Amino acid sequence: MFTGLVQDLGAVESVLPADGGVRLNLSSSVSGLRRGDSVSVNGVCLTAVETGNGGFAADVMEETLRRSSLADLAEGDRVNIEAALRAGDPLGGHIVQGHVDGVGRVESVREEGIARVVRVGADGDLLRYVVEKGSIAMDGVSLTVSAVDDEAFEVSLIPETLERTTLGEAATGRKVNLEVDVVAKYVEKLVSR
Repeated sequence: MFTGLVQDLGAVESVLPADGGVRLNLSSSVSGLRRGDSVSVNGVCLTAVETGNGGFAADVMEETLRRSSLADLAEGDRVNIEAALRAGDPLGGHIVQGHVDGVGRVESVREEGIARVVRVGADGDLLRYVVEKGSIAMDGVSLTVSAVDDEAFEVSLIPETLERTTLGEAATGRKVNLEVDVVAKYVEKLVSR
């Protein structure tokens, strides 16, 4: 489990084909990461299979490549990295599982005072869980939804988020990993019974 508070802007050192997937080698300054630990990379929960030398490696299976934007990563790309929440750590964002619900696409970016408003198009099956002032994880970043309609939602990003995450590089057409608030999915299931 994660909080959606990015701890490091890492970089892809290499993407190596492997049987049934790829191995990502990533540089990162996240400390204390050990082999077998869960780590969020752009909102996708991966397992560190090697650590040390200022980074880690993670194997990514075909299922994950199909359901996320990780298939588009290339050497030199920057990524949002967060180590798993440990017992006793503060939960400053919201509950993020690292189980991507879908991939959205940035439709527009506009400046609004000190904030940057990003509009993201997504499938209706995913948007039914998105509510104004609710939480959403976008590329692993815990955000508050500022607006939503039948085709897209908007988030307003403060300068700190723009500087500390890859969302500062968000441009029209970019794919982003989306994870809706897990509580909404549980509520829907319980109510439908």
